[in-house]
Amino acid sequence: MKEQIKIPTSKIRRAASFALAGAKVGGNYIKYYTKKALDSETSRDELNQSNAEDIYESLSKLKGSALKVAQMLSMDKNLLPQAYQNKFQMAQYSAPPLSYPLVLKTFNQQFNKSPLDLFESFGKNAMHAASIGQVHKATLKGKTLAVKIQYPGIADSIGSDLKLVKPLATRLLNLKGKDIDKYFKEVENKLMEETDYQLELKNSMFISKACSQIPGLIFPVYYKAFSSDRILTMDWIEGVSLMEFSRQGHSQAIRNKIGQAIWDFYTYQLFTLKTVHADPHPGNFIITKDLQLGVIDFGCVKVIDEVFHKDYFTLLNSDAINDDKEFTRILYRLQYLLEDDPPKVIPVLKKAFKEMLLLLGQPFNSHSFDFGNEEYFKSIHELGEIFSKMLEIKQANGARGPQDAIYINRTCFGLFSVLNIIGANIDTSHRG
Repeated sequence: MKEQIKIPTSKIRRAASFALAGAKVGGNYIKYYTKKALDSETSRDELNQSNAEDIYESLSKLKGSALKVAQMLSMDKNLLPQAYQNKFQMAQYSAPPLSYPLVLKTFNQQFNKSPLDLFESFGKNAMHAASIGQVHKATLKGKTLAVKIQYPGIADSIGSDLKLVKPLATRLLNLKGKDIDKYFKEVENKLMEETDYQLELKNSMFISKACSQIPGLIFPVYYKAFSSDRILTMDWIEGVSLMEFSRQGHSQAIRNKIGQAIWDFYTYQLFTLKTVHADPHPGNFIITKDLQLGVIDFGCVKVIDEVFHKDYFTLLNSDAINDDKEFTRILYRLQYLLEDDPPKVIPVLKKAFKEMLLLLGQPFNSHSFDFGNEEYFKSIHELGEIFSKMLEIKQANGARGPQDAIYINRTCFGLFSVLNIIGANIDTSHRG
């Protein structure tokens, strides 16, 4: 993959890149409607493909929060057309890497040394490149290390980037109302945390130690002496990505083994630690030759508020949902129902929330669950399509739900998604 020799860091240059992407998308629409006028059978798939390629090309050059939003959108297979999902998934592990001179510059800024002053060997070419940083392989005293290097200027551009990407995200995520700023503030805060590698070092060591007793898991050892605000050094875990593992034709028993480790890891965090690795995408898991699940990248960690935790997971409990009085009370408490909602809309909203929550809660309310069942995910998509077209729901203006739900929703959807990718059929009765 071609390397980047620079990243636009000024607000003007980054805004110009967004504007250029918008112009390309506008041109694609003109081409599409012109072609459709001549041939009514023209499919929208071609438009989606062109738009996905142009948007991703622009975001991948900007890196940072712009590319991170694309990664987040790609995790929900029901949110975007397939062309966008396929392209945006590349942000998880396959963005264009930075050139070696920029890597040297970062090391000099952080340690006042070059990589070869710190390590016995250091690969000039990045092994992986994603939205916030890229990973190089190094060696020291017989150990193979993974050295994660943050892209220059990423932390400084988060606030302005989110303002630029906000209209796109608002439209794609179907957010409405005057109070949506609280959601973007939550995303901004989390993205700022992801650029703090000292915080990631702390989170990595805490969660890996707390979850070390879970069968089937391994974690890298982290090295404080070779880590800083913008560089993080850990053991290299040899293996294949979860996406590559899913394509290797393993038996159901092996896929179930890996899936069980993923489920146990996340439910222990959600229900016992109440602190969770909130970025469960395929690029953050490594499968070793002896079928251990390696977990990497603890940049996005969410500490769950106790009161929110109780209410949120009560709504995923099928028995509690059927208690209408308690169900209604929690919907108001979590601001899924609002005090100024028109009375005629409330029953419609309650019915919609109940149907969706019963569906999404199935894995948590079952003794076992087959995440390879595509009909389940199809049902979620179809129900979402029905709700999106209901007039009562469209007219129910207002931003709904607490900002705490953003990353917990992301965690649960991401968990379901990675288990679907490997087609795992597992024991879901355990709660950490």
